[in-house]
Amino acid sequence: MKHKSWYLTIGGILTACMLAFTAAGLFWTPYSPTAMSAPDRNAGPSAAHPFGCDQLGRDILSRTLEGAGSTLTIALAVLAVGFVFGLLIGALCGYYGGAADALVMRLCDAIAAFPSVLLALVVLAVIGPGKYNVIGALGVLFIPSFARLVRGEFLKYRDRDFVRSARLMGVSDLRIIFVHILPNTWPTLLSGLTIGFNNAVLGEASMSYLGIGVNPTEPSLGYMLKEAQGFLFTTPWYTAFPAAIVILLILGVGLIGEGVRERMGVAS
Repeated sequence: MKHKSWYLTIGGILTACMLAFTAAGLFWTPYSPTAMSAPDRNAGPSAAHPFGCDQLGRDILSRTLEGAGSTLTIALAVLAVGFVFGLLIGALCGYYGGAADALVMRLCDAIAAFPSVLLALVVLAVIGPGKYNVIGALGVLFIPSFARLVRGEFLKYRDRDFVRSARLMGVSDLRIIFVHILPNTWPTLLSGLTIGFNNAVLGEASMSYLGIGVNPTEPSLGYMLKEAQGFLFTTPWYTAFPAAIVILLILGVGLIGEGVRERMGVAS
């Protein structure tokens, strides 16, 4: 088996395991993530608490499950907002071109010129923290990158022979865009989606770590890492398990993206 297949295989296994873990947190936790227990304060991993307990006696496995589920939900929502609007903008600009295309791309350049995390911090500082505010702020910031990616693909295909033939046959522009051109862009878009997903996970975790993401009363992997930083040497398991979930999820999706790029390179 060639090494490029190992990227997809290992990445697929890692991602499937992490998605199963995070999805489970949306429906089930062994304990209440917010239930405190004085006798279990800073308790190490055990049969009753496989991930141990934090400084308030809360079960870290339960908090990690719910936090991972929250992070996954937010990351997918951010990705959906950025990709859907970026796809529509990029497809229309790439297909039609003209002054509107130049104006929109300059606007995308202006947004992309600012560090995304810093810009999200500014936006959230104005509108306030919260799950939906994080989705809106990060989702909007993801639009320019997807728009430029889709536009580049449409510029590559809009003058191909099969597109010209469709125009001569009287096929509508919308059908050419979504039926004839878009399917040919999916290999590149899939690679971009894997990068976007990882950035969304890191973005959500960063916002929560800085205290302007998910409400602190709701478990979040980023906020758990913020809480754990003061107990790094006394209760290292509090940091290790939430961090491992973030790292393994990003690694799995990243390997899938690398596998897709390898196959695209071979195919081209």
